[in-house]
Amino acid sequence: MKPPRRASRLADVAALAGVSITTVSHVVNGTRFVAPDTRDRVRHALESLSYEPPPLAVRPRTGRVLGLAITGASNPYFGELIQGVESEASRAGFALLLCDTHDDAQREAAAVAMLLAHNVEAIVIAPTPGWESVTLPLLRKHQTPFVLVDRMSDVRCDQVGTENEAVSVALVEHLLDLGHRRIGMLTGLEGLSTTKERWRGYVRAHELLGVPVDAGLAVAAHSTVAGGRAATAKLLRLDHPPTAIFSGNNAMTIGALLALKEAGRHVPDDVALVTFDDFEWASAMSPALTAAAQPFHAMGAQAVQLLLRRLADPFAPRHIVRLPAEIEHRESCGCRPDAVSASVG
Repeated sequence: MKPPRRASRLADVAALAGVSITTVSHVVNGTRFVAPDTRDRVRHALESLSYEPPPLAVRPRTGRVLGLAITGASNPYFGELIQGVESEASRAGFALLLCDTHDDAQREAAAVAMLLAHNVEAIVIAPTPGWESVTLPLLRKHQTPFVLVDRMSDVRCDQVGTENEAVSVALVEHLLDLGHRRIGMLTGLEGLSTTKERWRGYVRAHELLGVPVDAGLAVAAHSTVAGGRAATAKLLRLDHPPTAIFSGNNAMTIGALLALKEAGRHVPDDVALVTFDDFEWASAMSPALTAAAQPFHAMGAQAVQLLLRRLADPFAPRHIVRLPAEIEHRESCGCRPDAVSASVG
């Protein structure tokens, strides 16, 4: 007897889950967002029917390959990190296969599945919110070595990132030392360790100087330009708006600058501004931006080094690396242009 065709098996899964065949396909292949409750029904049906998708037809690799799953094209600022991964991988004799996760857990899982189908030996991943329930089981099922980069996790694995909390304390403490007592914060994408750690730094800086934290001055800006623009506009509409703003990442900073310009507010005379993530053009602006510059190239190179260590010794103890960031004191905080830079970490 011939085995059931894939289409009929998908139909069985769809019937059991009470969804369309297209929805089952999206869950299996990770090609589109599916609501969590629907996704759970489909996965339960897949398990109940012991459905296994056919393996992808992939030509055998001719050399050693590492995978990188990161929000790349959708976040160009990660370009320097990608360069760090690629250069260190190349130096070690590996080619690099890159997939863009677009900061979406299901697209991330699909990207990792594709990397695994192409027989990568190990994977560098900048995890999306919710990766533990979608992507992590896939990595563990295939027993593929991986390392987290930039975004940290409680999962026991190799990781490399920046000293987010300490750097945030230094940036906000600097504003407090300059006399600001109402400091707004643009917070990043919910569920990311970077968002949590930078928020903790904001709070800790206030605690260190005995200044109460006004929760109404922290606004979610979702790590996007549009989010930063809307959040800054919201802060400026308050009865007692902030006299300074701490932006949690580069995209939100652009949005903040747009909102301040639209409102006719001048930096730093009307509102001081400091930001996590430096720009190549930050010093060319007027006023130049005070920013924390992350060592992204070094971060990417270190991630590959951790993978090489893991490939050489699968039973080596996990290693977590936190790299220092360089704070560039410029003019947007209200300092003199010749202020000295500082390293935190």
